[in-house]
Amino acid sequence: MTMQAIDAPKRKGGLMGMIKTLLFAVILLGAGFGGGWFYFANPLSPAQDMLQLIDPQSAAPAGEHAAEGEGEAPLKVPKPVPEEEKFQTSYFTFPDPITANLRDSKRFLQVQIGVSTQYDESVMKNVETHKLALQSDMLTVLSTFSETDIEGTEGRAHLADAVKEAINARLEKAEGFGGIEDVFFPSFVLQ
Repeated sequence: MTMQAIDAPKRKGGLMGMIKTLLFAVILLGAGFGGGWFYFANPLSPAQDMLQLIDPQSAAPAGEHAAEGEGEAPLKVPKPVPEEEKFQTSYFTFPDPITANLRDSKRFLQVQIGVSTQYDESVMKNVETHKLALQSDMLTVLSTFSETDIEGTEGRAHLADAVKEAINARLEKAEGFGGIEDVFFPSFVLQ
């Protein structure tokens, strides 16, 4: 045997191996192309795609028919949202709690009082300016309430209204405008 006869099978096997490798590469490229096309060819947005899974008719793009033979899918019309003008709320808390004897009782009430407004910052400046007089007025109001007057949510709301009226009366007298809209009790202790 000659050298050529021995080398021939090796070349043939090498050629078959190359063809198999080339065929495998073509299959991988085809699978990659097919997967990419499948992934990127979806005309629906992710939200529409999810809606299509939930309700196939509601996710149809506008102007397209839901299915052959059916009319156009109803379009969803957004509801108009009324635009309300919103104001920033400013808060002020009196630094020291106020302690008052309750009317017709041996018990006393200790409260910390906070106020709020949606008017400009001049209202809170007025509150700070007249803090001493306001604390005196609030003490007077607190002492007019009895133990039963401040029981429950309604009693505390009534007390808050009375304090608000006293604060606004003092501010109107001193500055010409009250402006306090709410009164809060961050601390409310009855002893």
